[in-house]
Amino acid sequence: MIDTIIFDMDGVLVDSEYTFLRSKTDMLHAEGHFKEESYQYQFMGTTADFMWQTMKEELQLPRSVDEYIAEMNQRREAIIAKDGVRAIKHVQEFVKALAEAGFKLGVASSSRKTEIESNLIALGLRPYFSQLVSGEEVAHSKPAPDVFLKTAALLEANPKNCVVFEDTHNGSKAAKAAGMYCIGFANPDYPVQELIADEIIQDFREINVAELRQKA
Repeated sequence: MIDTIIFDMDGVLVDSEYTFLRSKTDMLHAEGHFKEESYQYQFMGTTADFMWQTMKEELQLPRSVDEYIAEMNQRREAIIAKDGVRAIKHVQEFVKALAEAGFKLGVASSSRKTEIESNLIALGLRPYFSQLVSGEEVAHSKPAPDVFLKTAALLEANPKNCVVFEDTHNGSKAAKAAGMYCIGFANPDYPVQELIADEIIQDFREINVAELRQKA
């Protein structure tokens, strides 16, 4: 029986994917690589280190990975300072309903731990999550299952009793590799990814909280 719910953060709890897409695309344009924003879709759900190392090798980028990550974070912080931290539609009410129903809740994200904390605080969701795990804390990033398995271990949950909410190909692949039931979130505001999920939703209001315990 399902007793634990694990959320990815970017694109599932927080509407932040556009900040990554915009900042990275603008940075590549400044370097003379006129990639479409769609080029970045392959990196959704992975760590900043992985994506910039891959782009550095593929495009022969001159600066260090750390320098590119620092600039990306600065650009993203400027966007967030202007726009604010945005919640995915209806997810705040959904998280509160899960907590009231007695589920154990965790976040397993490729983002920095400090960013996970600050975003959840900004959205008023931090009290509902007992464990937050960053890709910085595990050996292998998504699509490896490490971050989900670590989150489940900290929550003292059996992977087969966990449901994961993910919005990316890499993230959903990681959830299934962890042996967890995966519900893919296909945000209608973004291009659809190839989700390796047991079911797919477009709105968190589609989920019946009581029925979640019977997923397997």
